[in-house]
Amino acid sequence: MIAAVTETPLSLDTSPDIERRQVDAWRRMSPAEKAATVTGLTRAAWEMTAAGVRQRYPDASPREHFLRIAVIVLGPELARLAYPDAAQVIAS
Repeated sequence: MIAAVTETPLSLDTSPDIERRQVDAWRRMSPAEKAATVTGLTRAAWEMTAAGVRQRYPDASPREHFLRIAVIVLGPELARLAYPDAAQVIAS
C-alpha cells in the first residue's frame, strides 16, 4: 500500500500554482544547472552575511570580519576549533 502524500507548501506567501511552476522548472533543470543555482545562492548568502558583519563592525580588521563570519556560519564551537583566535570575537 502506498501512503498518501500530503503536499506541504514550500512558502506560505506563494500561491500553489506559482509554487508548482517553480518545482516543475527545478525538475527540468540539468544537474549542472541545479549546481550552478545552488552555488549562486550560497555565494549570495555569504556576501549578505559579510556585508552585515562589515556594517555592524565597520572599524574591524579584515581578520576580525573573517572570524565573525566564521562564527555565524560555523557556530561558536566549531569556529573556535577551526580558528582559535575566534575566541576573541566570541567573547566580545
